[in-house]
Amino acid sequence: MSSYRISLIRGDGIGPEVVGACENVLLHASSLAGVSLKIVEVEAGDGCLEKRGEALPQVSIDIITGSDACLKGPVGRSAASVIVRLRQELELYANVRPARCLPGVPALDRAADFVIVRENTEDLYRGMEMEFDGGVLAFRPITKRASERIARFAFNMSSSRSLGKRVVCVHKNNVLKKSDGLFLSSFYGVAQDFPGIAADDMLVDSAAMNIVRKPSQFDVIVTTNLYGDILSDEAAQVVGGLGLAPSANIGERYAIFEPVHGSAPDIAGTGRANPTATMLTAAMMLEWLASTRGDGACWKAANLMRGGVDAALSSGARTRDLGGNMSTADFAADVIGKIT
Repeated sequence: MSSYRISLIRGDGIGPEVVGACENVLLHASSLAGVSLKIVEVEAGDGCLEKRGEALPQVSIDIITGSDACLKGPVGRSAASVIVRLRQELELYANVRPARCLPGVPALDRAADFVIVRENTEDLYRGMEMEFDGGVLAFRPITKRASERIARFAFNMSSSRSLGKRVVCVHKNNVLKKSDGLFLSSFYGVAQDFPGIAADDMLVDSAAMNIVRKPSQFDVIVTTNLYGDILSDEAAQVVGGLGLAPSANIGERYAIFEPVHGSAPDIAGTGRANPTATMLTAAMMLEWLASTRGDGACWKAANLMRGGVDAALSSGARTRDLGGNMSTADFAADVIGKIT
């Protein structure tokens, strides 16, 4: 039996609820597939800030870097101090956000199945701001190294998918000629190494329109940090909502997996949160372990998790955000019952 050490950040607000529900499904599917997971708790977020005076202590980073992968719940007000810092310090340069229609869930286009690959370490999220008399300047670093690296990641992802074999670079080169111009030229430079994959580009405003107009035209979208953050939320809504949207932060050595949605403090503790996004996030984590470790058992566990979610939704299982009345725990129990 293969064995992995998983660091776990439960998060704030609805985080402990959706992570707890996901943990039950994850351990069940992994056990059936022959994968042993040792879960190691990690303190981070608002509660950690109140308790320790910092949202992400060094001991937490050490636990994460000492594990095989990290599963993270949504963090509240201190999110930038946690996940943005981790992305930059651990060089988690690729943010991967799939947009896939799920059984029985209303969507704008049932054929939609694409991935947004977002550069995760540069752009305005570096937080480089400077006050001057009468205003503020925000600096937007874009480097050739990071642009080429994320483009190559996107082409490799497209090559591993069975769909359109097309990568679209999203930019605003008509206005930001130097920064987005560098990102775009780097993209087309990398594209030459992938002659079997179509390479195209689209202005960010046009991309926002086309994700709504015809999302099924996309295979892989690659873009800068800010554009990717905005477009991926739009993409999630196109296929059913943020409660269904998983994501991954991937680097050369480390990876952290988290649902796209926030901590939703308004419904925390009510048992109403949808754990689907966290479950699909955990399935992405298992797939990453499978691909990086060459472990077929992890592929099986990932397929069991995803199949359980699909089966539960197909049978009509719904939390309140999807028009049902199931609690977070009840939905998880239904998914577990579908995994055999």
